[in-house]
Amino acid sequence: MSGLITTFIADDQAMVRQGFGALLAAQPDIRVLGDAANGRDAVRAVRELAPDVVLMDVRMPQMNGLDAAREILAHTASKVLMLTTFDIDDYVYTALRAGAGGFLLKDAPAEELLRAVRVIAAGEALLAPSVTRRMIAEFVSRPTTPRRSAEELSRLTPRETEVLRLLARGMSNAEIATELFVSEETVKTHVGNVFSKLGLRDRAQAVVIAYETGLVSPSAL
Repeated sequence: MSGLITTFIADDQAMVRQGFGALLAAQPDIRVLGDAANGRDAVRAVRELAPDVVLMDVRMPQMNGLDAAREILAHTASKVLMLTTFDIDDYVYTALRAGAGGFLLKDAPAEELLRAVRVIAAGEALLAPSVTRRMIAEFVSRPTTPRRSAEELSRLTPRETEVLRLLARGMSNAEIATELFVSEETVKTHVGNVFSKLGLRDRAQAVVIAYETGLVSPSAL
């Protein structure tokens, strides 16, 4: 990625698209490539424009945000930030499992939205504010939630397992480095190894698997 972050906005409310678009366009390091009012048009446009970050509303006509996010994540390199008006939403946990970089409430402060776009563009999934981790814990703790075998984690070294545990608590690479008394570059290497060994796309999926295998429990939040 160069210094410029390219974005795309998908939301069925014109005022939301215009408001977010104006906010993002006013930033010197962010460019808005376009927007769409439904999921189907969003998928088509994102495949053509290849933005770094897609802001995707959860509920949209023709194709909902979850299905649109799945299509985008499966066929493009774009990252997806889910937008919702609800802080607990069944769609969002599923989106995180599919590889979405995180989610944000639509009424979040402007500074939080801008930070979210920059964080996700940099590959550090939006695991803060803590409501994201709270949501993951909420759905993973449900009896109907798909579980994964802890044996999957046997591919990791003890240090990589510890890094995954801290990552699942929402820590940044810098915070993990401080916690483990190692360099940030070393942490990046461990995180990369975790992704490779577990077949993960990004940090959000790493957090989900940490909960689903029982490495981290909701009570740890």
